[in-house]
Amino acid sequence: MTGIKEIIQSPVFAKQKKKLHKGQIKDLDKVVKAIVLDPTTGYLKAGDLQGIRVHKFSSKNRQFLLVYETAGPVLFLYTFGSHENFYRNLKRYAQQ
Repeated sequence: MTGIKEIIQSPVFAKQKKKLHKGQIKDLDKVVKAIVLDPTTGYLKAGDLQGIRVHKFSSKNRQFLLVYETAGPVLFLYTFGSHENFYRNLKRYAQQ
């Protein structure tokens, strides 16, 4: 059992999730549950994005990237999206 006790969604994550179809929301929820069970499942980023993790998953024949970070018992869900311009937009979000 992991030490994750709380999950916090960023406003960007919550807004993007509302725009998904029901099937995609179910797939996203499965991925979040898998991350709660094993927070080290994603790839640890370096450089400008140091300290965050990116997990790749598929939903309805589309590949998505989910960005998250763990701090003790808290899981922060920052954003997700398709690969196109994803890291550029993530760097902009991280600088704010």
